[in-house]
Amino acid sequence: MKQESQESADSKKKGVYMSIELYEKARKMGAKAYKKEVSQGRYPYLPVLDDIVKKEDIVSDVSLGLVDIPLDRVVGTSTSGRTQAFASNFMPLMGEKTEFGTKWSNLCDAHLDEGIRDPIKVYEYLNYYYVVEGNKRVSVLKFFEADSVPAFVTRKVPKLTDDEEIKIYYEFMDFNRKTGVNFIWFSNQGGYSRLMEQVRVSKKYGGELEAKTTMSQISTAEDSADGSGTAIRSIDSKIWSDETILELKAAYRRFATAFKKRGGDELKKMTTGDAFIVFIELKSFDAVCEMGIEEIEKEITAMWQEFLVVNEEYSVDVSLDPPDDSKKNLFEQLAASFNPAYSESKPLKIAFLYGSDPNQSDWIYSHELGRNHIKEVFGDKVVTLKITTSSSEDELMAAMEDLIETQHVEVIFTTTTTMVSASLKCAIKYPDVKILNCSLNTSHRYIRTYYARLFEAKFLSGMVAGALTETNKIGYIADYPIVGITANINAFAIGAKMVNPAAKVYLKWSTVKENRNENDIYKAFEKEGIDFISDKEMIIPNKASRKFGLYKLKDGEPVSFTMTAYNWGVMYERIVNIIMNGKWNSTDNRDESKPINYWWGFSAGVIDILFSDKVPSETEKLVDVFKSLIIKDEFSPFQGEIYSQGGKLRVENGQRLETDEIMMMNWLVDNIVGDIPDIDELSEKAKPIVEMRGIRKEEKEDEDTCDS
Repeated sequence: MKQESQESADSKKKGVYMSIELYEKARKMGAKAYKKEVSQGRYPYLPVLDDIVKKEDIVSDVSLGLVDIPLDRVVGTSTSGRTQAFASNFMPLMGEKTEFGTKWSNLCDAHLDEGIRDPIKVYEYLNYYYVVEGNKRVSVLKFFEADSVPAFVTRKVPKLTDDEEIKIYYEFMDFNRKTGVNFIWFSNQGGYSRLMEQVRVSKKYGGELEAKTTMSQISTAEDSADGSGTAIRSIDSKIWSDETILELKAAYRRFATAFKKRGGDELKKMTTGDAFIVFIELKSFDAVCEMGIEEIEKEITAMWQEFLVVNEEYSVDVSLDPPDDSKKNLFEQLAASFNPAYSESKPLKIAFLYGSDPNQSDWIYSHELGRNHIKEVFGDKVVTLKITTSSSEDELMAAMEDLIETQHVEVIFTTTTTMVSASLKCAIKYPDVKILNCSLNTSHRYIRTYYARLFEAKFLSGMVAGALTETNKIGYIADYPIVGITANINAFAIGAKMVNPAAKVYLKWSTVKENRNENDIYKAFEKEGIDFISDKEMIIPNKASRKFGLYKLKDGEPVSFTMTAYNWGVMYERIVNIIMNGKWNSTDNRDESKPINYWWGFSAGVIDILFSDKVPSETEKLVDVFKSLIIKDEFSPFQGEIYSQGGKLRVENGQRLETDEIMMMNWLVDNIVGDIPDIDELSEKAKPIVEMRGIRKEEKEDEDTCDS
């Protein structure tokens, strides 16, 4: 009996020594963090919520009840009472013989014996947690690198403002209300909807977003999760099953572990959530749920450049002109010497992927003309293949994999924006294959994109319309409100106004639900007294309509005046030359972490404007002068004093818009009658394209309208 008592005493003594050693280790971690913060001029203790937020900034306090919260989001304390006992990483600073040190050590023993189970009490603000009761429990759990802690949570709901972080937080609150998930945080708007979409399309877990939910409403603002006066109890309103949430949490934790191991903590401008959504969009939610940590780490390594792009928030490295084929530096000459000499016996194999039959689409038909052009230019040095496939990502991937593995294709051009995701996945899987997607401002490092600056030709076409209109009312038919299209519309209107200050451009969208029948658009134009119309760029081979380019309707029939044209053949020829001349990894790859987009115009010969004999020679001469100035970069349609609808000054006199401002413009110039449609106004066929590459419509003030 005495022996058992002695063993018990020795065990307790050993436990005390162990907890003291652990406390000293934790205190050293705290001291290190303290010194680092001081050396960098930052506050070295725990952040205090009372110092961060003012009462007038809060709409309401909402009790969320007992919730399992992620420890990495517990960052501070509610009041300043105990803050200086902890370093900024929640590790202790006080001596081991203090009352604080003794209590911390006792908690350490309790955790080692049976685990800390008592809930703490916290305030949540902007998805960070500030401790009201339980600072030492948090400290011990963080020391042992626990994932989460049970807590009674009170959410402090801030006023909705234009601040980006506040807007993201409101998205988080909606997501948290619907799912109960609180362990993922995104640094940009739209992340939570992207995550829900990936779960929705999951073959195993999808469909839950449409499941019926039982909502228990509470009418008091104090109980509202979003400050609206209506709350939905998470226990009743979850749109995901417990199984889905557990799978998501497990997959996220495995990813977080692998991402941190690969060096994700060094990417300071992105959260683990940002990286996770990129990963599952490329691999699919189902696939990631099946991956182990080692497999995830391997895949992260393969697509590391994608994370660098997200972290650095790179704008696309835009190539406005192709490299000069006649000039090669020493490095390029060396690269060319190692490049295979393409010939009839060893041709460059190039594939084109089309989303529809070229005979049914003016867009695809123009690319098919481009494919035929490079066959004529390069002859036996190239072999070109064309594949018409659906926009289904699985089918696109299967088609590209077959082209690479069985046909040994070295270059793939995917000709529509909707193919960008499949293009990216394939490019990561086959890094030696050059894959290019026809889209604008697509920020992916593993593929390149290409597009034409059609706005330059549209500006000239607008000049012709403005000079010849007799009613000062010109119609413009656009299709999809996606990146780059607004520049075409605005350039046309600016050109018309330059030669005719009274000219108005009436904008209609062919993809809006109410305009399903194109004849309705023509009738509306006729009713408005419009004489000239700018329409699609090219004919559709299997359709007899001649309504393309700039035309005037006479007795219901189009009389053509100008045609703005894509010369995709020249674009493809120049890109193939880059590859054959060994410049792919030199001139065009100035920053290996930066996405590259070829955006060429008149100066490269990839667009043009053609005149019919109906255009007066004097007008054609004037247009040719401005075309020459654009080619020499001595003039831009987007320079000088330019106002948008509502009279807002967009470009000052003597200034011109930068390239990215032209690409992403989401406003219309002041002589346009019409608007950029919301996605809900579009046809079902148009929505997927706009969801992927649509411009973010600018929120207008009340005065931002344009009278007819």
